[in-house]
Amino acid sequence: MAIEVLPDGWPRPKGYANAILAEGRTLYIAGQIGWDENERLVGEDFLAQAAQALRNIAALLKAAGAAPEHLVRMTWYVTDKGAYIAARKELGQAYRDILGSNFPAMTAVEVKALMARGALVEIECTACIPTG
Repeated sequence: MAIEVLPDGWPRPKGYANAILAEGRTLYIAGQIGWDENERLVGEDFLAQAAQALRNIAALLKAAGAAPEHLVRMTWYVTDKGAYIAARKELGQAYRDILGSNFPAMTAVEVKALMARGALVEIECTACIPTG
C-alpha cells in the first residue's frame, strides 16, 4: 500500500509526488537505460531512450509480480537538461502510456555522462509491493 504525503497548504505537484508512505515487500530496480533486451540502444533520441527505459521498468515490475502503482521512488539521470525539458510534454505522454498515472516521489539530475556509451537517460526505481 502506498499513500501520497502532502502537508496542508502545499500545492499538489504535477507528474510526481513529494513523498510516499508505503508498506510491503521492497523491489529495487537498478538504473535502466534505453536499450532493448539485447542490450542495444534503441536510438540516439532522448525521448526514444527514455520510453525504452520506462518499458524496461514496466517489464521488471511485471517479472516481480508488481505493477506501476507500486512504484514509490524514481530517480532520473539525464545527460542534457535541455533535451529533458524540450521533450517534457511527449515524455509525460510516454510515461502515462507505459506506467499510467502513477506518480512516485521523483528526482531528476543532470549528469556529465552515463556509464553506457551513447546513453542519454538512466532511471532507477524503488517499488513497494503490498503483502497479503
